Amino acid sequence: MLYTLFLLAAAAQAQKKIIVVGMNPAGIQELQAVSAGATIISATNSDLAAKIADADAIISPPNAATFGSAPNLKWVQTQSAGVERYAPALRDRPVTLTNCKIVQGPNIADHAMALLLSMTREMPRALAFKAKEEWGRSDFRMTELSGKTAVIIGVGGIGMQIAQRAHGFGMNVIGVDPKDISYTFMIKKIVPPDRLDTVLPEADVVFVSAPLTDQSRHMMGDRQFQLMKKGAYFVAVSRGDLYDTSALVKALDSKHLAGAGLDVTSPEPLPKGHPLWKFENVIITPHVAGGSDIVNNRRMALYKENIRRFLAGEPMLNVVDKQKGY
Repeated sequence: MLYTLFLLAAAAQAQKKIIVVGMNPAGIQELQAVSAGATIISATNSDLAAKIADADAIISPPNAATFGSAPNLKWVQTQSAGVERYAPALRDRPVTLTNCKIVQGPNIADHAMALLLSMTREMPRALAFKAKEEWGRSDFRMTELSGKTAVIIGVGGIGMQIAQRAHGFGMNVIGVDPKDISYTFMIKKIVPPDRLDTVLPEADVVFVSAPLTDQSRHMMGDRQFQLMKKGAYFVAVSRGDLYDTSALVKALDSKHLAGAGLDVTSPEPLPKGHPLWKFENVIITPHVAGGSDIVNNRRMALYKENIRRFLAGEPMLNVVDKQKGY
């Protein structure tokens, strides 16, 4: 009897405690069903601090504020691609940080192309005529994408998906990324960030899909916007602080750029009265590119696989370099 109790106590002690924030009961049950060797505990933003003290892992934390209250923490899984809110707090701790960079690639890439196509096919003008129930067929100035050049800043899980779609529209694609990326037929060439200025004069559109780090902050500034072709487009779908907002406003005011499609801004939310709201050639969506009808299926599949790997002591997917921030 004592031996049985000892085994039960040992098994309980060996159970890993994984906190999952903001998931419905059905999702928690789904994770628990494939997580033998772990106890999956649901938490909300308000009660997370009370539950995290003896946690081994946390999935989908709202921020890094509670990490200091979890001395046993060994793994953090974010629900987003960006990790700038988490990496600094974990940089000097032996905690594995994983993200959802590939999970959100297809839907964010779809959104990036939707922003570009809305501008090049003048959808806002068409919608304005529709609201007035007017045919309004004149004065449309359409732009064809075939043969145009797209510069994609950040050729990761999102940027590579943008490249795939841009290539499908017949565009010439140039990537900007610090990693040594293998050759792909979709991308004409890839240059490191310190050579960004050398490829911007070729750009008919610049997509920003890079992570936010100390090095990438405001990498699109006044000089960079002016280096782009007159009449080019700018599309940002990762983080608003990758571009200098005042420099973008200047480039739009001077009519150097034909338009901008922004799912991310700085600040967020973009306040009423901000200059960006006034431009008819600027399309703004409220940081919703990460949403889709099936993205949660991919996210759950990643959670399950990383839980399995965590419990088995195997290398995990989407591990972030905490020093670099991506």
